[in-house]
Amino acid sequence: MALIITTDCINCDMCLPECPNTAISEGKKIYEIDPVRCTECVGFYDHPTCIAVCPIHCIEQHPSYYETKEALLVKFQALNIL
Repeated sequence: MALIITTDCINCDMCLPECPNTAISEGKKIYEIDPVRCTECVGFYDHPTCIAVCPIHCIEQHPSYYETKEALLVKFQALNIL
């Protein structure tokens, strides 16, 4: 699954530098997560770092993007071809 930032976001800038896939960007009103780039940190960390640093817990599973850990790992590998 990809993650999504809810409208509760206060634009605190904590999540932006934590994303190893550069999936998080500034939106018009709140930060946004690009579901094509989001691997929930699979391939980098055991848990999504954006969720860990969010002080108001406004990052959750995106209901429209279900991906298994294996699919997320494939996405990670495609995004990080060396």
